[in-house]
Formats: sequence, structure tokens, C-alpha cells
Amino acid sequence: MSQPPAPVSFGILTAPQYVSYDEILDIWLAADAIPRIEHAWLSDHLMTPTGEGPTYESWTLLSALAAQTHRLQLGVLVTSNRFRPPAVLAKIAATVDIISRGRLILGIGVGSRPGHPLAGREYEAHGLAFHDSRDAVDALSEGLTVIRRLWTETEPFDFDGAHIHLTGALGDPKPLQRPHLPVLVGGRSAPVLRLAARHADLWNIVGDDMEVAAARSASLSDACTEIGRDPATITRSMLVPLGSYDKPEITRDAIGRAIDAGFNHIVLALPNPYPKGAAQWVADELIAAHTE
Repeated sequence: MSQPPAPVSFGILTAPQYVSYDEILDIWLAADAIPRIEHAWLSDHLMTPTGEGPTYESWTLLSALAAQTHRLQLGVLVTSNRFRPPAVLAKIAATVDIISRGRLILGIGVGSRPGHPLAGREYEAHGLAFHDSRDAVDALSEGLTVIRRLWTETEPFDFDGAHIHLTGALGDPKPLQRPHLPVLVGGRSAPVLRLAARHADLWNIVGDDMEVAAARSASLSDACTEIGRDPATITRSMLVPLGSYDKPEITRDAIGRAIDAGFNHIVLALPNPYPKGAAQWVADELIAAHTE
């Protein structure tokens, strides 16, 4: 007998760029009071595409939002593994999970694609290395291994990899969620999909091409099967950009196609400036049609 389809959860993403802290806080507090919105996310950049205008550091901002919300699952979609040493990120994430009382999902990826407009610029501007994609995938694989060990192991350990070298590493305190935080891996390349098959509890892709997204999801299932993992144990997540507040039917249609393609964790990327009552508008105009 086939299993019934998994329920669909909906969340919002507010990019911490070209916007004030109070504007983001207001929409998160409103969303926290709306049951149809189950999770909320920030993106992870260190500067705007033009290099002008405010860009807040995502994990610092997330910590503040975690302290002031009570229900929403929350995270960064997705953290660049190139920005913070993985052992430091493990400590940051454990701290935020405790502050949130166990609501954090660790969203992580290799970092900007080489063709992305910000790919070199924001790394160079902050003194960060920007290596090729293969190097970045290998580094993320090591990073996720180290992060999980820091969250779960109770004795100090050494790690000597190609990218990470730790001596006497110990994660304390541990995250509240046990045995460890849920991990969301974002990306679409074949190497990232193989990595997600090994490490991810959720996998996210940007829904700019539904046929490509469905094909990548099938490839992820194949990668799981190759290593003996049940593909159904990885939640399929999609970031759906909201093109316009004036034409909700376009986004409603995109959500429907994402669900039909097997994605049951939908994150709606909200452009700013946010209209008054934006969170309730999202619930009424975009989510309600797919939950009633």
C-alpha cells in the first residue's frame, strides 16, 4: 500500500538587505502568531549586489529573532560554509538552538556559485578565500562531519582533514534538539546532491525552473539509493520567489506545481519593502489555497 503524501509546511524568507531591523522583526513577530506559517528564514550574504545599502550578519540577526519569537522553526537559507569555520558555526548554531528553545534548522551550502554576481566580490571584501566548486563541496562534506561530531560527541577529538584541522575539539553546550539539529543542505549540482544524500535531513532548491527541480529531486533519490538510504527520509524543500504582491495568482500557481513535483516544504521569498500586514497576506493569499 502506498504511503499518503506528507503534509506540506510553509514558511517565509526575509533577506536581511536593503531593509531595517525593525521591519524584519515586525514581519517575523506577525508570522509567529499565524499558525499557517510554520518556519521563517534569513539569507546569508555579507554585502548587497551593488556594495551599497545595509546587509546584516545573518546569524547575529537570527539570534535576536530567535529570542523574540516563540513558535516558528527558523534558520538561514542557506549559510555559506565559506564564511565561518565549521567548528565555530557548530558553536553558533548550538547557541541559537538553545536561545530558540529548540527551533533551529541548520541550513547550509557550499557558498555562492562561481557565476553569481557576488561570488568573488563579497569574499574579497571580507578577506575570505573563494575556491573552486569541487574544493568547496569537499570542504562542506568535512564541515558537516565535524559539525555533527561537535553536536553529539562527549569527549574531545582530533580531526585532520584536507580542509579542517582540529585538536581537542569539543562542543559544549550541545543543541537542545537531540540527537542533533536537523540539517538542510541547499544546492543543485550532482556533487551537492551526493553530499545531501549522506548528510541532509532536508534538501532545498530554488524553484526558478520546476522541471529542473523535479529532475534534481529524482537525482537525489538515486544518490540515496546508491548508499542504501531511503529517499523518503529527506524532506524536499523549495524556495519559491514571490514576484509581486499585486499578482498572488502567479505565486499560488508556482506553489501548486512545486507540491505536484513532490516538494512539501515551501519557503516563500518575500521582496521588500513589505506591505502592511504582509505576513497575514501571505497566509491568506498564498498558503490558504493549499491548506484547505
